[in-house]
Amino acid sequence: MAEVEHNYAARVSVTESAAERVHTLIKMEGKPNMMLRLGVSGGGCSGFSYGISLDDKVGDDDRMFSEFGVTLVIDQTSLDMLDGSVVDYVEDLAGSSFQIKNPNATSTCGCGSSFSV
Repeated sequence: MAEVEHNYAARVSVTESAAERVHTLIKMEGKPNMMLRLGVSGGGCSGFSYGISLDDKVGDDDRMFSEFGVTLVIDQTSLDMLDGSVVDYVEDLAGSSFQIKNPNATSTCGCGSSFSV
């Protein structure tokens, strides 16, 4: 298993709100070794789309970050597009969702789940 990165040049952060939600989801799953996986794939209305899931596996090209007791796992290719991003969890009148604030995105779609660079 890869080690948690502490001084890696690229960095993605998790807000306290997102961490609290991840802890709740992990507790609901009943699998304490789960981590939050964030990735980017081709597709979506703006070119790329975000993928967020719980995972208990780490690949050779994955980077791991820890914040607020949550381990965030991101593959190297996705990390290149997500450097400096913040994962947040927002609850408002429209609903609740994880949101990615990505400083590398040149445009995003209205739903916030896809972007272009």
